Amino acid sequence: MIPYSFTVTSHIVITLGLATVAFTGINVIGLSIHGFHFFSLFLPAGAPLALAPLLIPIELVSYSFRVVSLALRLFANMMSGHCLLKILAGFA
Repeated sequence: MIPYSFTVTSHIVITLGLATVAFTGINVIGLSIHGFHFFSLFLPAGAPLALAPLLIPIELVSYSFRVVSLALRLFANMMSGHCLLKILAGFA
């Protein structure tokens, strides 16, 4: 709330960088705690092995797009708050 300033996280590049750092940290911690058992996340328990060539790429894509989803949600929340403050300030 500093006059004539702006929200740094209202830029998509900043939020994408923050999401990438968080995603990398989560993967590093997951691998260090669980080892290679961490990769069992991509094949659900009880799934037939015949479906593995189909399930694993789908799970990898959905897991990697979490970065984009996190970045867009943070960007949209920051940008909407920024726009709302500008609109309300315009009414004054």
